[in-house]
Amino acid sequence: MYRYTVLAALCVTTGYASAGELDPLQGGSIDLGGFQGVVYYTEADNSFRVVTTIAEGEAGLPVRFEATLDEGQSLTISVPGRLDERSQTVEISRAGGKLFVAGAEPPPELVRAGH
Repeated sequence: MYRYTVLAALCVTTGYASAGELDPLQGGSIDLGGFQGVVYYTEADNSFRVVTTIAEGEAGLPVRFEATLDEGQSLTISVPGRLDERSQTVEISRAGGKLFVAGAEPPPELVRAGH
């Protein structure tokens, strides 16, 4: 129960981050269709430790992704769509000493294949 409360509290205290820049320890909300969550990062040894937590609806079990990004690196989190629907993706990238969060379109070949 505690983890759901923490996730809900983070969602309430963060800004929407479908496209934008985050500051260290500033959470941003992400929306991947039926999955919602938050992303934040901390700085350590010239790297950004990025933490993203998502859950399916209010009752879904939260899933946490952690990654360390150096300058010029990025990561993509993807939730597959239903048959004949596009996947929902978010790209988190580090550039110019900043962290950016943006929706990312899937490659056309994946859309045609129904992923």
